[in-house]
Amino acid sequence: MQVTRRQFLKICAGGLGGSSLTVMGFSPSEVLAQARQFKLARTTETRSTCPYCSVSCGVIMYTLGDGAKNAKPAIIHIEGDPDNPVNRGTLCPKGAGLLDMINSPNRLHYPEYRAPGSNAWKRMSWDDALNRIARLMKDDRDANFETINAAGQTVNRWRSTGLLASSAASNEGGYATVKTLRSYGIVSVDTQARI
Repeated sequence: MQVTRRQFLKICAGGLGGSSLTVMGFSPSEVLAQARQFKLARTTETRSTCPYCSVSCGVIMYTLGDGAKNAKPAIIHIEGDPDNPVNRGTLCPKGAGLLDMINSPNRLHYPEYRAPGSNAWKRMSWDDALNRIARLMKDDRDANFETINAAGQTVNRWRSTGLLASSAASNEGGYATVKTLRSYGIVSVDTQARI
């Protein structure tokens, strides 16, 4: 077999390159045998609604971590829900950036309260916040509830308080919210979502 100088150099370069890769840990059989894992393989899928505007686009959130010790659950991926009739899997730029909003260091994770005339927000517990809201609602309802109007008709209404429901609520959640508020006598009820 005749080997030219050029062929000899190619053979030597190939052998040197292959042996160098083997020394560095590259083994073609092991690399090719391992299948690439899918990014969302071990995640939990949760369907929700985008909280930004009143369109109420459906989103699918993927959470990694099962809550075991030292495994705090975290949302790692968000995409449009293709089964949602509103957006059919598409998202606007704000909805597509939802993961950044969730992981933002500026996002509040607890209630805060600013007293009248104060310029500082104070952190408070969820129990204190809910108790304060309940107390203020009860006081307002006791002071402003109307049982009879000027014509003498029974009205049982509370007009000094209203509620704007979130666009992130489902139809079922909106129905339960309206029924609860109507039972209090609240007349001014609206929702940001138009679905």
